[in-house]
Amino acid sequence: MITFIISIALLIIGYFTYGKFVEKTFEIKEERKTPAYTIGDNVDYLPMGTKRNSMIQLLNIAGVGPIFGPILGALYGPVAFLWIVLGSIFAGAVHDYLTGMISLRNKGAHIPELAGKFLGKPMRHIVNAFSVLLLLLTGTVFVSAPASLINNLTSNWIGLSAIVGIIFVYYIIATVLPIDKIIGRVYPIFGALLLLSAIGIGVGLIATGAPIPEMSLTNMHPDNLPIFPLLFLTISCGALSGFHATQSPIISRTTQREGQGRKIFYGMMIAEGVIAMIWAAAAMSIFSGNELNQIIAEGGPAAVVSEVSKSMLGAIGGTIAIIGVIILPITSGDTSFRGLRMIIADYFKIGQKKTANRLWIAFPVFALSFILTKIDFSLLWRYFSWANQSTAMIALWIGAMYLILSKKNYFIAMIPASFMTFATTTYIFYADIGAGLSIEIAYVIAGVITVSVIAFFYRTAHKRLQHPVSLDDGYDQVA
Repeated sequence: MITFIISIALLIIGYFTYGKFVEKTFEIKEERKTPAYTIGDNVDYLPMGTKRNSMIQLLNIAGVGPIFGPILGALYGPVAFLWIVLGSIFAGAVHDYLTGMISLRNKGAHIPELAGKFLGKPMRHIVNAFSVLLLLLTGTVFVSAPASLINNLTSNWIGLSAIVGIIFVYYIIATVLPIDKIIGRVYPIFGALLLLSAIGIGVGLIATGAPIPEMSLTNMHPDNLPIFPLLFLTISCGALSGFHATQSPIISRTTQREGQGRKIFYGMMIAEGVIAMIWAAAAMSIFSGNELNQIIAEGGPAAVVSEVSKSMLGAIGGTIAIIGVIILPITSGDTSFRGLRMIIADYFKIGQKKTANRLWIAFPVFALSFILTKIDFSLLWRYFSWANQSTAMIALWIGAMYLILSKKNYFIAMIPASFMTFATTTYIFYADIGAGLSIEIAYVIAGVITVSVIAFFYRTAHKRLQHPVSLDDGYDQVA
């Protein structure tokens, strides 16, 4: 219990200390007009208040990520707490803040555009492919998963196909309509549901004196899977997730002032870390390692959520929490497709003020997603964790490049970027879905690649400093 309370306290302290340090390092410009005003189109670019933006950002980046990931990570034991706390403060929140703020400084550009500008034109195409695949898979899964849950909850009264159709209709509407019409109105309600359910579980853990294990670096995974690199890809949302890099630019287009960025981007990642801590602690305290492993094998993380919610919140509160698990993936699914529409539009330079332009991008995307719901694409989905964290790695390198060209403390992004380069590379060479090499050989190869990436970073930065580039859309120049 002491470890749990200290971890929550550290996350909150991290927001007010390291978050302030990151903001000071970035150097906000309150006098500068944001894209919400300079490019306002009343569709994707329009000003919204901090509270609304914060709730939208939280649900954009959250979904079931800070619940399911930490439950799976709980199999490793309390060492998961360490990654959630350190990852959220020094990696995830820095990643989200820099992605959102650099996007805000560059007309609300999405990560492929930023990668092309700061890491070189070839990276624009590579990151675009990563982002499109990531968002398409995420959006499709967040059609199938909630549809199945609703179908089970209603005892097949409506029918799975009909539920899928209803969710797709909602996604099309939310993707095409101006952001303040649907998303801006319902997300604050759903955000409150997410926070209240997590707070309820957290208070229940403390009030009942739940036997939350204290900090230990011992690997408690029942199958003895290695902590590194697997834990760092298992818990992504709740610590560090590349999916967030596809979502923060959505809100960079609706932010009123740069000073709001710390609360919206850094703060909501810390909030997600708190939620992740609560669910990881609940899973560890209520189930033993073998019991947790068995429940996950039989019913997935959703079964754990059901058991925890009902035992902590009672029948009514537990049902509300379960309904939240159904709603939350939908709130990430709609913004997945919205972000995908915006990325495609940016890539092909298609203006989005006209409804027709939005529709002819959206319909082919939804058609492809619908096809994916009819086939088994589990093989592709097995690469999701790697693609997700690889995207986070790239986003952190973009942040590091921006800072080094700005002649600011770039180590706040470079250190986590280097760590995740090593982790994701080790994973793809070690895992069965990758090269399937021994962990020792994977370490060596990953080490060589990481050093090479660092060398590439410095070489690229040196060239950019010799030939100045516009950092802030022409607002600033490298001296």
